[in-house]
Amino acid sequence: MEAKGDGRADELQAFIAQFKQMSDALIDSWFVVDSERNIVDFNRTFFGMLPRAVARGLKGKKCYEVLELNICKDQCIAHQCWRDKRQVRLDEIKGAIPGGDQGRNSEMRFILSAIPIYDHAGNPIGALEVQRNVTDEATVQVKYQEMLESEARERERLAQQIRARTKELLETNQSLLKVQKELLGYKKGLML
Repeated sequence: MEAKGDGRADELQAFIAQFKQMSDALIDSWFVVDSERNIVDFNRTFFGMLPRAVARGLKGKKCYEVLELNICKDQCIAHQCWRDKRQVRLDEIKGAIPGGDQGRNSEMRFILSAIPIYDHAGNPIGALEVQRNVTDEATVQVKYQEMLESEARERERLAQQIRARTKELLETNQSLLKVQKELLGYKKGLML
């Protein structure tokens, strides 16, 4: 008789084999984890995103050892899809690849998606996780937002200058009107 764990592993491998028939259509990185969050398969895009030291021996590593995302501890996307029994998508997830960028963790941003993988009895045996790296887009968006804020501050500064100059002109105009009245009064006094 087949052990329960072996049957689950076989069913997970059967899913992976079936998935790989169409996985080349995905341009995003992806990996498959078992129910213990061990990486059991991945695509070249995922492998290529990792530093060589991290990518070596990737199969069997815990997903959170390879990608340190701000959701891993409290809101693991695999746990969410198993709990909710449905596909889960999370936008603007911050993370880092340990050992990336000459040993320093460099922050990245992702759109994540995960679907649960079930055995024939309907029990979760793994999850397919897809990562879209949107770091560059997020950086552009942050710079654009900073530019908009800078322009708004500059517009406010210019508006304040215009208000101050307008006030000066109005005060100067009032002073000129007063002097003009005094001159008219003086002129009338000389003519009489």
